[in-house]
Amino acid sequence: MLDAGADDYVVKPYSAEHLEARLRAVLRRSGPEPEQRVITVGEIVIDLDAQEARFEGQPLDLTAREFELLSYLAERPGTMVSKRQILAEVWHQPYGGADKTIDVHLSWLRKKLGETAAEPRYILTRRGVGVRLVDPDS
Repeated sequence: MLDAGADDYVVKPYSAEHLEARLRAVLRRSGPEPEQRVITVGEIVIDLDAQEARFEGQPLDLTAREFELLSYLAERPGTMVSKRQILAEVWHQPYGGADKTIDVHLSWLRKKLGETAAEPRYILTRRGVGVRLVDPDS
């Protein structure tokens, strides 16, 4: 059987656990490793798979929503995103007025990145237009 092209075989009787282990082994061998999804914007490094973010080499202590917001902006570096888009994509609310909620979360993110709305480095806001994440060194 193996000479005919089979990758593996299981001798009867077998348990479900044994079969599952064999299937996992075949799957590990069958395809390329999935690409690690890491986004870097300046000194911000976001590992989407591990759900971790680092700033200047130090871990950022982010809530789940802060992580989602930062990731959403980092996936669109330099792109102005409206609060309505953020509300729809991060909060999953296609309508409604939660601008203040977004402002509060942006404020918390800014604080964790060592900046303020008055002196932004990474998170830039244009009143009435939206917000964007930028690399301050570029």
